[in-house]
Amino acid sequence: MRIVFMGSPDFSVPVLEALHAHHEVVCVYCQPPRPAGRGKKDRPTPVQARAEALGLPVRHPRSLRAPEVQAEFAALGAEAAVVVAYGLILPQPILDAPERGCLNIHASLLPRWRGAAPIHRAILAGDEETGICIMQMEAGLDTGPVLMCEKTHIGPEETVEDLHDRLSEMGARLILGALESLDDLVPQPQPEEGVTYAEKVSKAEAGIDWTRPAAEVDRRIRGLSPSPGAWTLLNGERVKMLRGRLAEGEGAPGEVLDGLRIACGSGAVEITLAQREGKRPMERDEFLRGFPLPKGNRATSA
Repeated sequence: MRIVFMGSPDFSVPVLEALHAHHEVVCVYCQPPRPAGRGKKDRPTPVQARAEALGLPVRHPRSLRAPEVQAEFAALGAEAAVVVAYGLILPQPILDAPERGCLNIHASLLPRWRGAAPIHRAILAGDEETGICIMQMEAGLDTGPVLMCEKTHIGPEETVEDLHDRLSEMGARLILGALESLDDLVPQPQPEEGVTYAEKVSKAEAGIDWTRPAAEVDRRIRGLSPSPGAWTLLNGERVKMLRGRLAEGEGAPGEVLDGLRIACGSGAVEITLAQREGKRPMERDEFLRGFPLPKGNRATSA
């Protein structure tokens, strides 16, 4: 099948690779290169870098609303477009151009967590399961009918990074099955009940409030790891908490009970991966060798 692929971040790369192995990817669309790193030089998206390595043509318009951009897209003669974490709204002329329409790979169980950050929001909310939906795209935000869906359990210590990688591979596998059986799939309209929106995660959410119950603190740590990273102040230094688990213990909120076991409003969490400013992430024992925390020390969010 002649496919246009539209995606930008790491999450989209396994999907691109799977499509390239099984179909004819006639063009790849992604976000434009943007300044990054210390030198603030333009850096291509992971999808652009991988597409170029595969020898695929790449386009990165800043908008899809210009008539000439839409004409170029239509001229590709694609049978279908596959969209995953692209980053631009697809106007109706783009949606209408491929013969078989535009298929979106969305990392949630729609209609729960429509929008930009479904993986983060699922963990932050304490959802026990999530999954991948293959959706037939329409003009609304993740409102189209679902063609195929697969669920997966969210592990008790799973971070956004862990779940991101699992769902990315799941999406790559599922889209191949959807394209193979496209003629036989019956689009299922999304229920009107149970709609939630996964707003983009902001750095303002990242400060840990140790007065909250341990289960909520644990979800914040896992649901913001690795980026932006939930943080706290220890010995006057901002430290990112990147992995942890629920632990036994009680104390004043933010009190260091021992090592990196820290009391919450109720219960405690054990931090297993932390990162000081300007340092790499470190496992608990390595972190404590260079940053000892006496019992009774306090972690604060301000």
